[in-house]
Amino acid sequence: MLLIIGTIRLPPDRLEQAKPAMLRMISASRAEQGCLGYSYAQDVLDAGLIHVSEAWSDRAALEAHFKSAHIAQWRASWAELGIGDRKLTLFETDSGAPT
Repeated sequence: MLLIIGTIRLPPDRLEQAKPAMLRMISASRAEQGCLGYSYAQDVLDAGLIHVSEAWSDRAALEAHFKSAHIAQWRASWAELGIGDRKLTLFETDSGAPT
């Protein structure tokens, strides 16, 4: 299993404008084969900080995600939305276990 954990930053005054694009990205990604989880969450203390959490079954699923039309549309919207700072880290893990 692959996990991507990190953050993206956008101007807080553009958050409402960004929500429809984020919703489309999340919904389309969750529908992809091999997507085990895909979420964005606004930081409680920093309005312009969005926490990103993704889980993929394997590298092939992640590579297909990177080539999808919805990720191209999402990336094309970054300049208009003011998304500039991205800090994402890829982790390889086993399937995990509930704690």
